Amino acid sequence: MPGATTTALASLHDVELCARAAAGERKAFGELVRRHGSAVRGLLRRMGAQAAEADDVAQDAFLVGFERIAEFRGQGAFVGWIKKIAARLYLRRLQRERRLGIFAAEGEHEMEAERGDADGRIDLDEALKGLGPSERMCVSLCFGAGLSHAEAAEALNLPLGTVKSHVKRGLDKLRTRLAPADGARVEGRRGNG
Repeated sequence: MPGATTTALASLHDVELCARAAAGERKAFGELVRRHGSAVRGLLRRMGAQAAEADDVAQDAFLVGFERIAEFRGQGAFVGWIKKIAARLYLRRLQRERRLGIFAAEGEHEMEAERGDADGRIDLDEALKGLGPSERMCVSLCFGAGLSHAEAAEALNLPLGTVKSHVKRGLDKLRTRLAPADGARVEGRRGNG
């Protein structure tokens, strides 16, 4: 009964599925792809990939993940592990296409983030579109893919301070953009200095 196997796999934790996949059970890995495919594609879209490109890179990331599943030790979430793989693959793709030069350019043109929708609400994806390319990439890598600032700096081939600056500016813009329209302060959300 194929339905019973699928139901049984759906009830397992990611760590258990990874162990089964490492033992050669392909259906267990298929369940991981089903669970986390949209999250990986969403990250890639936030990083700037078009839909078809996000699908391609996500598929490549899951293939790499399948080949390396024995390396996953369950010390973090599987989705974070596979997102890191996907982010690195996407960055390599950008480097191959020589589009990464814009992230290191000084005096980059900032995009205007003063757009809004009819009822004054906005979602995170729309807010990310209001960031400059380097800010969007750094914020997506550090918060979407879970890379540290140092890992993002290495992946982007940028100085650590530059990545930190892009992340800070990007987060400041996102806070402003996503703040309540009436200017009310959100209690308990103060920064550290």
